[in-house]
Amino acid sequence: MLEVGIHEPDKLVQVAHALSTRSRVDILRLLNTRSMNIIELAETLELPVSTVANNVKILEAAKLINTELLPAVRGAMKVCSRNYDDILISLNSSIRTSKDGMKFYEVEMPIGHYSDCEVHPTCGMASSEGMLVREDEPASFYHPKHVGAQILWFRKGYVEYQFPLEVPQNARIQSLELSMEMCSEAPNYDNDWPSDISVWINGVEIGMWTSPGDFGDRRGTLNPPWWEDWMTQYGLLKTWRVDRERTTLDMQKVSDVTIDDLNLDQRPSLRVRIGVKPDAIHKGGVNLFGKQFGDYDQDLVLQIAYTMDEDTGSI
Repeated sequence: MLEVGIHEPDKLVQVAHALSTRSRVDILRLLNTRSMNIIELAETLELPVSTVANNVKILEAAKLINTELLPAVRGAMKVCSRNYDDILISLNSSIRTSKDGMKFYEVEMPIGHYSDCEVHPTCGMASSEGMLVREDEPASFYHPKHVGAQILWFRKGYVEYQFPLEVPQNARIQSLELSMEMCSEAPNYDNDWPSDISVWINGVEIGMWTSPGDFGDRRGTLNPPWWEDWMTQYGLLKTWRVDRERTTLDMQKVSDVTIDDLNLDQRPSLRVRIGVKPDAIHKGGVNLFGKQFGDYDQDLVLQIAYTMDEDTGSI
């Protein structure tokens, strides 16, 4: 299911626009049970091929469908398939409530919006349009252009993000989840290049993951056309979860750090640091992927689950 809400206004507008005409809705309906090429869609809908092709581009831009060029009798044909069975459009805030009364606060931080850093070569960053700064110059990480980064990399050091924590002061936080696409950092790429990547929250190290490599054996699903094949292509989606008993990484325990250890009363924000410690065994660097690089259409995603005391009410 695709969830899009008012906290992502650009994405909401794009999805709403894609659903704003009957012909595009009809295309999604036809793709309900099977993939179809553009000519098949045009014939079924009794529309010009050019009209269908334009509508397909709009649906593809909104990521409601995927297209793939396959060999045909003459040249190639574009085959379309639907990405989602359901689309949820929420006009509420970034806070939602589950059936059992648990409230969830979620915020997505663009990877270029770090608030502090200390990096060493190899290092650099790029947007979907091209390189943002000169490579292997740590000072460039302080350039204002860094907010536009969709991929960034460094061999040693860290980047740190300041996340807003917009939950009530009297909320009782039960768990915190942090997910991101990442991998090691090697010159060009090296699938066998381990790196011990640590994550800290409010200065507390919650766990370390040894990335097996800097992946480049195939192109990343979302990479822009200008990004060369010999460069880092994709990472792995990793999810840290801290609750009242332990910290897990992809559901496996990695430390005894609990919510109570994170000083979350330091609202209205919390600090997330990602990096490689100076005493790490494998100092293989870090690649972080944003929405327009790698395999996953997301930046850094933070989700807080909390409850409200009965005598304090709710938001």
